Order: sequence, then structure tokens, then C-alpha cells
Amino acid sequence: MFGPITIPFGAKMLFNAVKLKPGVSIDDVELAVGEMCNVVKETYGGDKGGFIAGQVFRFSGFASDEGSIGSARDSDHDVAIVTYWRSFDEHERSHADTVFKAKFAALGELCTDSKELGYDMLWQGAPETEDVAAA
Repeated sequence: MFGPITIPFGAKMLFNAVKLKPGVSIDDVELAVGEMCNVVKETYGGDKGGFIAGQVFRFSGFASDEGSIGSARDSDHDVAIVTYWRSFDEHERSHADTVFKAKFAALGELCTDSKELGYDMLWQGAPETEDVAAA
């Protein structure tokens, strides 16, 4: 559940930015997010629906001075749900399913806004090991 993930080149990434209602904490949404993510993983994973892997992040409050352009140094969301899929069509089919909709509705009760945007992968990489760099 908390292990590393491997994302194949060409995967589609969906970035869901979630804004919590005032007074709602990450602790309040932890169960709803966990149940929703488990349904996605178990119901739509791999050949069952195209889900590859996912991650959930809480905004830490950090804003990079070195990597930011412009004056805004805050976030319009509290939680980011990042998922990787074989295709946007498979993502949409899974999210139209009543099983998923029930779990997403529970999260929706705790939010003022949620927008899920799809991205095409253009690049991925990791540092080369010393063996590869020496060759």
C-alpha cells in the first residue's frame, strides 16, 4: 500500500486538486480518500480497467522561491490525488461506474471544490547509477 510505484512511459496522469471545506482537516478526509483509492486500485487496476498507480499528497505550505515564477506563493487546493492510467477513456469509464461514484461522493461532502485534469506524459527519468554513468 505504501510501496514504490513504477510508471510506464506514455501513461496518462490525472491530477485532482481538492479544496476542503472550512473546518475540515486532512484527518477528516483520510478515511474517504483511503476507501476511494482502494476501490480504484482493486476494481479498476491493470486489465480490469487501466489503472496503473496513484499517490495522494497534502499541501505542506511550502512554495519554492527557486522554482516559482510570479508573485503567488499559495495553493488553491489542500489535497492532490495523482493517478496514472493507460488511457483517458479507461479513467472516465471507471469514474462513471456507480461503485466509484459512491466513494467519490463521500469525499465530495467534505470539499468545496475538486477538479481533475488530465496530462499526457512528455518525459520521465531518474539519475543514472554509477555503473551506467561509468560505461
